[in-house]
Amino acid sequence: MRKARPRVLLAAATVVAVGVVGSVTAVTAASAAAGCSVAYTVGSQWPSGFTGNVNITNLGDPINGWTLTWSYTAGQTVTQAWNATVTQSGAAVTARNMSYNATIATNGSTAFGFNGSWTGSNPVPTSFALNGTTCTGGVTPTTAPTTAAPTTAPPTSAPPTTPPPNNRTFNNPLKAQGPDPWLTYYNGFYYLATTTWNNTITMRKSATLGGLRTAPDTLLFTLTRPNGAGTMWAPEFHLLNGPSGQRWYFYYTAGQEPYNLGTQRIHVLESAGLDPMGPYTFKADMLDPTADNTWELDPGILQLNGQLYLLGTFYNGSQPMFIRPLSNPWTASGTRRTLSTPTYSWETVGGAVNEGGEVLQRNGRTFIIYSASHCSTPDYKLGMLTYNGGDPLLSSSWTKSANPVFQRSNANGVYGPGHNGFFKSPDGTEDWIVYHANSSTSGGCDMNRSTRAQKFTWNADGTPNFGTPASLNTALAVPSGEPAS
Repeated sequence: MRKARPRVLLAAATVVAVGVVGSVTAVTAASAAAGCSVAYTVGSQWPSGFTGNVNITNLGDPINGWTLTWSYTAGQTVTQAWNATVTQSGAAVTARNMSYNATIATNGSTAFGFNGSWTGSNPVPTSFALNGTTCTGGVTPTTAPTTAAPTTAPPTSAPPTTPPPNNRTFNNPLKAQGPDPWLTYYNGFYYLATTTWNNTITMRKSATLGGLRTAPDTLLFTLTRPNGAGTMWAPEFHLLNGPSGQRWYFYYTAGQEPYNLGTQRIHVLESAGLDPMGPYTFKADMLDPTADNTWELDPGILQLNGQLYLLGTFYNGSQPMFIRPLSNPWTASGTRRTLSTPTYSWETVGGAVNEGGEVLQRNGRTFIIYSASHCSTPDYKLGMLTYNGGDPLLSSSWTKSANPVFQRSNANGVYGPGHNGFFKSPDGTEDWIVYHANSSTSGGCDMNRSTRAQKFTWNADGTPNFGTPASLNTALAVPSGEPAS
């Protein structure tokens, strides 16, 4: 279960690029060069509020520690920020780096975002300054040369014999406000969808994993049906065989409006073709044939022994996981069966919960990795079921691991890691986990859970080894086979 959040309506994105790169001024080696460009994006806007995204490109010498300033002209106010410390005095706004993004190389970029409020109008700022230098898109020396030019040419040196190292790393988060993430790599691009907590379904697309951080949220679908018109949670999309060949089936949870969490049910969309970004049309309500008016969340898809199954969670005093057979990607062929009940102490912190089951298959073995305990606690974590053979609808065909397989790291400042998914590196040689987590013990079930990803390995016995959730300060190597950005 999740806490309530105000409903946000996605508007058309507004973008202003300040200081588009043009000609570059030559600078002597003895003087430091400064220059920058800024892209300011209004990604979503609703009555009285908006989300802003800012991308800074450093065109001058490398920077270690940055401050970006701008002013609003219509009384806008920044209320919450991520990936920067943002303060405001009147119309003047100041954004300062975090410890993990203080350095910006020449031609390098960094990004941050924020929520804000507005009344009347919300014009974008037209001028930005980075460390006191106005961002014009050009490069100028910060100090003028004071000595005469030499009368003889300086000695030359041989060029380096090896190229400079290629910075092929990224830092989490991939999306600052990205609970319940689902991430897929398909035909050269990463696709990411997360809970929106409103009546929209959105998706990000990027050729690089780190590029998802600043990729725009593209509107795929607006929910309007009476029994699923809002509070969209836990999206995921699978390429499955349908009557017209392969299509993307986009599963999600939504409920009735006005806001009513007790009406949350699972639904599915179908794509028109093979593009994960659609277009999509509504396909079906994924209701149980015999218990069609019960609360169900967190859809997952299992393909095993030629049969398709829907995974999810329901409420019967606690929150167990269920499995239900499907005759096609949108139609049940039987009623749900309880797959896993929260019984271990680590599954019952803040509430007895098993939810968000996701399938992981390798070398003929099948695992279901699920989230345990309540998402409002820092002890939300991952558990594992292992398929032993037999009828997948029977809980006796599965063995639950006695200990969690992925959990909080106080040392790394990661709390409540859960609601995961899996994807392959572009060259298919690496396995990666995507999940959400909080950065403090006070984080809860809200939109401040951020999307994160990291590579995992395999134990000698064939089980996955997810390791420890990485700190946001840790630079992670990009997935194998990923092209340069």
